[in-house]
Amino acid sequence: LGAENRLTSAFIAMLPTYADSLGWVAAETVRDQVLDLVAVSVANAMEEKPRISSAKSLVLMKVRAAVEAKLTDPALDATTVAAAAGISIRYANAVLAEESTSIGRLIQARRLARCRRALEDPAQTHRTVSEIAYGWGFSDMTHFGRKFRATYGLLPSEYRRFVSAARLTTPPC
Repeated sequence: LGAENRLTSAFIAMLPTYADSLGWVAAETVRDQVLDLVAVSVANAMEEKPRISSAKSLVLMKVRAAVEAKLTDPALDATTVAAAAGISIRYANAVLAEESTSIGRLIQARRLARCRRALEDPAQTHRTVSEIAYGWGFSDMTHFGRKFRATYGLLPSEYRRFVSAARLTTPPC
């Protein structure tokens, strides 16, 4: 066994001795350390380097779930997301910064992706671009159009026409 695996085993073996006497802050800290040690041991066994700690992975999962759960709410903001994830805005943004984003940019990116999918969906051609944008939480069409074009290279209406034309010229499989 490597040193990492021996350390993980020893740490886990001594936990029962102290588990009942730890306060909740210490217990949470120890839990995160155990998860990190196990992640390092598993990565070591797989000959891979862990990219992010287990605690941070859990935070990312909670933040992303909070965003997805309320994505259609135009009032969704960093405060709402952080509260739903049970962490501070500062910590959430620090963890997201490791992925070169923030709560605000994550909300916007997810909304844009949902709008793009709706614009591609032939079953939603009866909906206007505005209905789609408002339905996914955008409240300003000018802002939506600018952000959509910056992300996908076309205005939403141009994108919809492009996708529709591509569907017409692509032979069925």
